[in-house]
Amino acid sequence: MGLPNRRRALTAVCRAGVVVLALVLLTGCDTYLPGPSYSEVKIPREKLRQIETLELAEVDPNKVPTPEPNEVPPAVLALSLEECRALALQNNLQLKASLIEPTIAAERLSEEEAKFEASILANANFAKTDRPANRFEDEITGSKSDYLGLDLGLRVPLRTGGTVTFDVADTRLETDAIGSTFNPSYTPTASVSISQPLLRDAGKWANTHSIRLAAYDYQITDARTKLEVINVLAAIDRVYWRLYAARKELEVRAQQHELAQAQLEQARRFVNAGERAQVEIIRAEAGVAQQLEAIIVAENNYRDRERELKRVINKAGLDMQTPTILVPFTEPDPVRYELERSRLIATALEGRMELLELQLQLLQDASSIDYARNRALPLASLDYVYNINGLGGTRRDAYDLLIDSAFVDHRLGLQVVIPLGNKAAESRIRQAIYRRRQRLASRADRQILIKQEVLTAADSVETNWQRILAARQNTILQSRLYEAEKRQFELGARTSTDVLDAQINFANAQSAEIAALTEYQISLVDLAYATGTILGADRIQWDPIVPPAR
Repeated sequence: MGLPNRRRALTAVCRAGVVVLALVLLTGCDTYLPGPSYSEVKIPREKLRQIETLELAEVDPNKVPTPEPNEVPPAVLALSLEECRALALQNNLQLKASLIEPTIAAERLSEEEAKFEASILANANFAKTDRPANRFEDEITGSKSDYLGLDLGLRVPLRTGGTVTFDVADTRLETDAIGSTFNPSYTPTASVSISQPLLRDAGKWANTHSIRLAAYDYQITDARTKLEVINVLAAIDRVYWRLYAARKELEVRAQQHELAQAQLEQARRFVNAGERAQVEIIRAEAGVAQQLEAIIVAENNYRDRERELKRVINKAGLDMQTPTILVPFTEPDPVRYELERSRLIATALEGRMELLELQLQLLQDASSIDYARNRALPLASLDYVYNINGLGGTRRDAYDLLIDSAFVDHRLGLQVVIPLGNKAAESRIRQAIYRRRQRLASRADRQILIKQEVLTAADSVETNWQRILAARQNTILQSRLYEAEKRQFELGARTSTDVLDAQINFANAQSAEIAALTEYQISLVDLAYATGTILGADRIQWDPIVPPAR
């Protein structure tokens, strides 16, 4: 291949590189990612600086809202606690985001493990020179030369911190200078070089420090994700039982409204018969109005709990704005359990992900201390290079000489750098030690807090069990008192106010019993959460989500 052909080839390669670089700069990589492009989205200044007012349309307070003509009547969907758990694990958006974190952490670990991958080295150089030379006394002439050098090698990082490099170089020199034996001349070279640190950055332990940190980060991410799964399950249990309590409360208030309506009808009959004064009707109507207000409050509370459950389960076609009525049909199971507090505390100290995360961070701190101590050592490096040289007027002759290994070089070098004072490295060591001691104090404090949470949750379970017994007894007595007051009213010994007061007390007793039942179930959920476990007969096995990378 002649020199003009080489120049044309190099010029074509350079032009192609410029075109590719221009296309990359103009298009960018943002178009390959999902979501809006940063080059397309422009946020107006008013959206950031201006606060708008909320405009509401006034309506006649006596006007009854009419449904939209195409509005579908609300359907009823009965859900069990197990179904809600499954839906939450499957559809919860926050959990989905958390399940991607282990995949990201695994890629970070893979990135660190790839630090010892071998690399191919390639280099090409072309030079055309024209230098002045004084060949004769009064004559200055040019010395022209064309140089082409090619270099191909392989670099292999070692886990001990060193580097092994295999290299083959080929050069061609064509010149019109006087005294050149070979023109053109070929000079191939084969070399093997080893560079190994002896103190700082030496050894497998120091050079795998970043891999250990990434591996611990991977496990920490798994622990955090497991904690997020437990949080979602505990949250869905609490929301489910609060929805159950809200629905039962609504049923109680609706029942009391019916009883108040029946009391009003009975009072009207007695007044029309002349057996009671007109004021009895007013008293009964006031009782109906009071129960109607209680129904409105209970309905609003039930809708709030219903929307909360819809948000958590995130079921397709069951948006928070849908009119679908959710009916929880799993009933509470008020069973008294024997709570061994010492065993519960041991389970919590073993199973809480927060303590496991701190333990993994302490392992990271221990590795960081050793790495900081290694970085404080003097820098000493041993280098060795072995070269085989060749030379010839043709490339074949030059490589024959190279293969014969007739001309061999050996170079051995030792480089030592000792910092004066080394205060920066010593400061880094102290920082790593202080960080570990800080983490140890945090772990001890977290253990105390976990013990407190377990004991508090266990006491709450016992307290709510006693509340169930007391509330059930109170409900029975208030029911009997209400029936007695109603009979006394029929005999003329009591007024409607006395009956309505007994009725309200009966309703409050029923509400207290419902609250005690649901709070007992929630306290069991809190106890399981405090010990790092979940309620139920089946274990949960979670796997990270691997989203598409393209």
